[in-house]
Amino acid sequence: MLKPAISASMMCANFIELKSDLDALKDAGIEYLHFDIMDGSFVPNYTLGPCFLNDLREYTDIAYDIHLMVERPENKLDYFSIREGDLVSIHCESTAHIQRVLTRIKQIGAKAGAAINPGTPIYMLEDILDDIDFVLVMTVNPGFAGQKLINHSLDKIRKVRCYLDENGYKDVKIEVDGNVSFENARKMRAAGADIFVAGTSGLFVKGQSIYQAALKLRSAITE
Repeated sequence: MLKPAISASMMCANFIELKSDLDALKDAGIEYLHFDIMDGSFVPNYTLGPCFLNDLREYTDIAYDIHLMVERPENKLDYFSIREGDLVSIHCESTAHIQRVLTRIKQIGAKAGAAINPGTPIYMLEDILDDIDFVLVMTVNPGFAGQKLINHSLDKIRKVRCYLDENGYKDVKIEVDGNVSFENARKMRAAGADIFVAGTSGLFVKGQSIYQAALKLRSAITE
């Protein structure tokens, strides 16, 4: 299995104490900051615009994990200061030209990912396997934090891992997003997940510091 990593879901951070949260995430060794970009069309919500992401670059050197839940992402890549080493994922359902967008992301120097919703069949990945560095498996329907895990998601993670391995893409990582609690993260890791988007269930947890939650989550995915 590939080395696991944690991506902090920034829509769940405390915006009033954002600097403190960023410092705590760095102290905890968090590998990525996950930004959900929603346009109110592809998903029924609005979140986190480019000014927010671009301004935070001045304060943190943690790599970005930019999740574009938007229609026609090819028209919006240039809104963001994407850097080498960042992760950028787009949804298979969001554009008629997904291969072109993935190629553009890689040309910038970022890692390109294809995101699939709970109802998206795995075969949608078939013709873009050479163009992706990771697959983002949504374990809830995208749009809102705090949702419950969709039951068949664990099996879907297993199927994606098997599909990638059987086709010779063992180095393509699987990212998971949605109700990544301590208990679920352990199950997701066993199913083949590598990158864990942690929000209110596994990192920004009431009654625990970010550092304490990160230690607990890290233990769950490295056992």
